[in-house]
Amino acid sequence: MRPAIALGAAVVTAALAAPLAAPAPLAVAGGNDAPTSTAELSAPGPHAVGVTTVTLVDHGREDPHIGGPRTLLTEIWYPATDAARALPANKHSEFWQRGRNKMLNAGIKMAFGLDIDEMDERFRNTAVRDARIRDGRYPLLVFSHGNGGLRMQSLFWCEHMASHGYIVVAPDHTGNAGATVVGGRVVQMDRTAEGRRKAATARPADVSFVVDAMERFDGGADSRFTGRIDTDRTGVAGHSFGGFTSTMAADADERIKAISPWTGVGLTWKNVDVPALVVVATEDNTIKATGNSLCRRYYESHRGPRHLVEWKNAGHFSFTEMAQYRPDFGDGVGSGKRITDGAPLDYVPIPTVHRWTNAYSLAFFERYLRDRTELEGWLGTNHLPEELIVKSGSGAPAPSDDTVPTPAPKPSPRTKKPVY
Repeated sequence: MRPAIALGAAVVTAALAAPLAAPAPLAVAGGNDAPTSTAELSAPGPHAVGVTTVTLVDHGREDPHIGGPRTLLTEIWYPATDAARALPANKHSEFWQRGRNKMLNAGIKMAFGLDIDEMDERFRNTAVRDARIRDGRYPLLVFSHGNGGLRMQSLFWCEHMASHGYIVVAPDHTGNAGATVVGGRVVQMDRTAEGRRKAATARPADVSFVVDAMERFDGGADSRFTGRIDTDRTGVAGHSFGGFTSTMAADADERIKAISPWTGVGLTWKNVDVPALVVVATEDNTIKATGNSLCRRYYESHRGPRHLVEWKNAGHFSFTEMAQYRPDFGDGVGSGKRITDGAPLDYVPIPTVHRWTNAYSLAFFERYLRDRTELEGWLGTNHLPEELIVKSGSGAPAPSDDTVPTPAPKPSPRTKKPVY
C-alpha cells in the first residue's frame, strides 16, 4: 500500500475559480467527436486549451536541494470553455514568473541567447492562461521532462492532448530540471553523479505524488478541478530521463494504466504488462546506439500490448520545443551528422515529427485509457513509411522473474547545451 502523502498548501499560483457545478459525463469517450482518422488524430482537438501553474508540496519527502519538503512547480493543461478562443494565448514569460526574476532571466539568456522579451516574441503556443475548464471528466496524463529539461519542454504534445479531452500535468523535477523556482528561489540542476542517482529515485516518486495530488484536486482541493480529473484512467509519457521515469513509475504504481517512453527507458523493468508506446530516434546523438538498443529491447521484452514508433531521421531533441529556442541546435533540430556513419544529415522537419508523434500518442491513449479498440488497426499501421518504422504486438514471452536487467549506457560527452 502506498503511504499517505500530504498535499500541503499545495497551492495554486493563480486565483482559484469559483466552485463548479457537477461535471457532465465524459463527452469524447467514444462519442461522435472521438478522432478516428489520421487527419483527426493529428489535428488539434475540438476543445480550446487552458494552462495554469500550481506548486505541489510533498510533506512525506525531504528534498536536500531546498532543505525542506519535496516541492514541484507544475504546469497543468486542460480542456477549456469555448470562451477561451477569444482570449490571448499564454506568453512564454508566464512560465518564468512573468520576467520578474532576474536570475531566471539571466539563465534564459545564457542558455538560449535570447532575453525574456525576445522569447515572448518568438515563442508560439495556443493555450490560454487560467482559462475556465470545460465541463466534463477527463483522463489524466502525466508528462515527465528530460534530464536538465523543463516542464514545458514538449508543450506541443501537452496542448494537443488537452485539446482532445485530457488533463495533462507536467512537474519540474526539482534538482533535475534545468532550473525551477521554489518559494521564490531559483533551484538549478544538480549535475553531479550523486544528483543524477537521487533523481532516478525521486522522479518516479514525483509522478506518483502528482497522481495523488490530482486525486485531491478532483476531490475538492482545487475547486477548478473538482470532479474533472479521472485518475482511474491515468497514463504517463516522458522524454529521455522522463522515458526512464515513465517505465519506473509503471513498475511502482498500479494506477498507471498506459505509458509512452520517448528516447529513454529504465535500465531494468518489472512491469511488462502495462500497454506501452515506445518512441525512438535512430539518429539520437544523446543516448546513441546503446540507448536506442535498450529502448528496442524494452519493446521486444514486453508481454502486454506494445507499440513502437521509430524515426529514421530524427534526433533526441526532435520531440521538444528546442527548435523554438535554438533552430540550429542539432541532434534532431536543424542539421547534424548521422550517428550510424557520420554522414551529414538534415533532420526530419520538426512540424512533421510533432504532428505524427501527436497522432500516434493520441491513438495510443485513446485505445488504452478510453478503450477505443477500433484504433488498434491505425496504431499498427505505418502511415509515414519514408520516415518511420512502426511495430505492434502483445504476448511476447518475458523472463521468468519478470525483470530485464541491462548494463547502464555510458554517458556521452556533452557541451554546455541544455540537456533534456
